Amino acid sequence: MKSLSRITAIALISAAITGCGFWGDDGEEVKPAELVSFEAEKKVDQLWSTSVGSGMGGKFHQFKPAIDDDKIFAVDHNGTVVAIDRESGKAQWIVELETPVVGGVGAGYGKVSVATEEGQVIVLSAADGGELWRADVSTEATAPGQFNSDLAVFQLINGKVVAFDASTGQRRWTFDSQVPRLTLRGTSSPIVASDVTFAGFASGKLAAIDNAKGTAIWESRVALPQGRSELERMIDIDGRPLLVDRMIYVTSYQGRLVAINPFRAQIAWAKDVSSYHSLAAGFGNIYVSEADDAVQAFDRGTSASVWRQGALQNREISAPTVIGSTVAVADVEGYIHFMSQTDGHFVARHKVDSSGVYGDMVSRDDVLYVLTNNGRLAALTLQ
Repeated sequence: MKSLSRITAIALISAAITGCGFWGDDGEEVKPAELVSFEAEKKVDQLWSTSVGSGMGGKFHQFKPAIDDDKIFAVDHNGTVVAIDRESGKAQWIVELETPVVGGVGAGYGKVSVATEEGQVIVLSAADGGELWRADVSTEATAPGQFNSDLAVFQLINGKVVAFDASTGQRRWTFDSQVPRLTLRGTSSPIVASDVTFAGFASGKLAAIDNAKGTAIWESRVALPQGRSELERMIDIDGRPLLVDRMIYVTSYQGRLVAINPFRAQIAWAKDVSSYHSLAAGFGNIYVSEADDAVQAFDRGTSASVWRQGALQNREISAPTVIGSTVAVADVEGYIHFMSQTDGHFVARHKVDSSGVYGDMVSRDDVLYVLTNNGRLAALTLQ
């Protein structure tokens, strides 16, 4: 059975059911699958590595770095925010917020955001780290905030999406959705376009929200709950929706991978897939890290399965990230696995840190950025 480390009850008690491993029916812990042997076709080079505070802490945080222009930003659980030059790996500025935070940084349009355990969102200048504004949102925003030129948008664990004026911090609107009694720990992160915000919810619905009014333009059900128990009926959308060539792709836990035409609010195709990760795209494919730790590629146009890599079972892999001709995932033991986008075979492997990697990786200009659990940020390339 899959580890329940991302599951939390939202009822009289709002407490995470935590754990680092997997347990079989006999109660014995199941170890991560042994690494398979293969002949490496590419070499992994580390351009630089630097420390970002003290890591993620004891909670199941999924801190993810964020890129804006020539800087990459990261934060630790104590509220140390660091801006790093992407080329040299040297710190450009460091801000100590002196308050625990609950998710990774968001960055864009010259601004950087973090969310605190006490229910505040804080927006800093990307240029020098100066605080621009902060606002109360009453609960945790575990996913990174997202920006457009006008708005800063945050998705909260209570089912709300809140938009602020990106410059002043004035609240513009709040969109509310129903939260099931039992959900995964965390939320999806919205796509904020110029006129509309696309957000996925624990109810299994994807909504298009009018950025001017904060009202729903349309809602589409990605998955339907099935089973008798609340655990079996969880269908959270925890991964960020992906917008590619005027089509939105989104997946849900114990649900489906769905392609939606956002202009007609029509589902183009759907496949039964369980995932709580964000998606990646490349070579005409959509890449999914499934809940059982397989990586699968689907053809974007036809929905056909192109390949499936199942050798990473129980390794608690991250969301897929495309770099060059490969797609990469990180695992609980700190390994980065690089697979061919063509057929999914392994082409390289690199151990970045024995502390493991829970947060998603990001790539830009054929450089892969990885933030490890103990707060080590590394920049990798493939040769």
